[in-house]
Amino acid sequence: MNQEQLALLALHCIPGIGGFTIRQLISYCGSARQVFNRPPGKLRKVPGIRRTSIDLILKNEGFHEAEALLQRAEKENSKIILYSDDDFPRRLKNVFDAPTILFHQGNADFNSLKSLAIVGTRKASSYGLGFVDELIEGLARHQPLIVSGLAYGIDIRAHRAALKNGLSTVGVLASGTNIIYPAAHKNTAKEMVTSGGLVSEYGFDILPDPKRFPARNRIIAGTTDATIVIEAAARGGALITAHMANGYDRDVFALPGNVHNTHSLGCNHLIKTHKAHILTRAEDIEYIMQWDNDTRPAKIQPDLSALDAEEKAVVKALSDTADAITIDELSWRAELPINKLASVLLNLEFRGYVNPLPGKIYKLSGELARF
Repeated sequence: MNQEQLALLALHCIPGIGGFTIRQLISYCGSARQVFNRPPGKLRKVPGIRRTSIDLILKNEGFHEAEALLQRAEKENSKIILYSDDDFPRRLKNVFDAPTILFHQGNADFNSLKSLAIVGTRKASSYGLGFVDELIEGLARHQPLIVSGLAYGIDIRAHRAALKNGLSTVGVLASGTNIIYPAAHKNTAKEMVTSGGLVSEYGFDILPDPKRFPARNRIIAGTTDATIVIEAAARGGALITAHMANGYDRDVFALPGNVHNTHSLGCNHLIKTHKAHILTRAEDIEYIMQWDNDTRPAKIQPDLSALDAEEKAVVKALSDTADAITIDELSWRAELPINKLASVLLNLEFRGYVNPLPGKIYKLSGELARF
């Protein structure tokens, strides 16, 4: 772990500083390292930063705890993935409320070409469970990453069906990765670690808590291309995940069910209100997601000879990710404060290197290659 990553982890270890505050600090300062080097007056100008937090930053608090956390992760055979890391889920980076740290046990590639979230009721019927098996078997040739929440019912069925079909599968936990909930799924979780893994934004020894499950669901929706709802009541975690996916502009699919079955009310409502595509077979996903038309145009090498050092840093940062990225992430990658970055982006836009998108998101123009 380099000094920038250690500084970012140290910020996480300071009491009273959460993901939003960390983004604010880095956006204003340019990097996590620079946060700890800023004078008090500069830090006080960052919106929403408490004086007590500024005092802790000035005392370089958090570094001892960060070192201890790294040692614990090694002991638990887990990896700490920071928002600034290349292997942080790129789909998740582009959502406004993404966590800035993940704890991962396993070998999952969160940036695989195709990924699906499969969620649903804990009290699944044979109809729902059977459809999960059919769906994953039908999609196995595409080798999608299957993401769910390790819960009873649809979730655990999705994980087990993925393993049966040789697919990588990830369980997103509302606890530390060293605490499996429910405990009845420990054996499946152990098998998943060898072909996918477990992930959480919560540190070790954190117990599951009802308020953490909705937060967990945003990671399920944010790390995937589409969320599939297989049986859901009128209210519940599966619908929360679906609504989050809609908010992230991701596709949602729902399995229609018997209108008299309470565990089909949620799916039927999603379809009726145009919040989800109707799902009756694997081919529906292939068609909507255009998985059978996945052709990629040839890429060209960008000419950087006319750019200055800061412009090159921004183009390099954009080229290192497959998707468009937020200005906050770009600030981290290029190590430029937001106010400086804005003017650099404007110059690059005028010269045809960068395309701005709604929501302060940017991508390279054309199909420029990584370099």
